[in-house]
Amino acid sequence: MADVLSILSTAYKTTVPITAGKYVAVDPETYKGSWEGKYANGKKFEIAISQVDGFRAQVKYKSEGTVKYQQVLIKDNAFRVGDTKFQLNGDNKAIIKTVVTDAATGSTYLDTAYATRDT
Repeated sequence: MADVLSILSTAYKTTVPITAGKYVAVDPETYKGSWEGKYANGKKFEIAISQVDGFRAQVKYKSEGTVKYQQVLIKDNAFRVGDTKFQLNGDNKAIIKTVVTDAATGSTYLDTAYATRDT
C-alpha cells in the first residue's frame, strides 16, 4: 500500500509557476498615456492607460470598430484586455499580441504589432 501512495504522491507534485505569484507596484509614468500602433494588415489600434495605482490600471483598447474598457492587473510588465496582451518592451515601446478569429473559417491566429507612446 505504501508503494501505491508514493507513486501517487510523486505524480501529484506541484509545478513551479512561470512567474512569481505576487503582484508588485509599478511606476505609473511608464504606463500612463496613449499608445498607438498598426498591425501587419494595416489596421490601426490605440490603447489608453490611465489611473495607474500600484499594479492596477484603467485601460481602453480601440481598433477599427472594437472598443474595450477594462480594469487590468499589471504583472511582469504585461496585462491583458480581452483577447489582447500588452507587454512593455522599453521606454515608450510595447509589443501588442491579439488573438484574431477569422469569421469565415472560424480559425484563430496571433496578430503581433508594436506600439509607441505619444509623448
